Amino acid sequence: MSYDPGALNAALAQAVGDSPALVAELTAVFRESAERQIDLMARSRCDANWRTAARRLKGVAASFGAVGLVRAAQEADEGAPGDPVALRRVREALTAFGR
Repeated sequence: MSYDPGALNAALAQAVGDSPALVAELTAVFRESAERQIDLMARSRCDANWRTAARRLKGVAASFGAVGLVRAAQEADEGAPGDPVALRRVREALTAFGR
């Protein structure tokens, strides 16, 4: 399982109240932010840019309880910068979030 939807939904409800529209908006913002960091990883031309984007992705994922994405971002950060397999794994983890 890539995240705990019950815990995430409870945390969001506590933070924003009973507003499905706001929860949907926050989730969309999360996805946009994660996609931006993945794009930065894909376009990085130096180790520091790769690691910075991977660490930001990990933080964004952790804030939404996307455990699989946190794990994939951590592996990308610890691995070889520019690794296409690591990049594929973070993309797959984002796709799996919320299924």
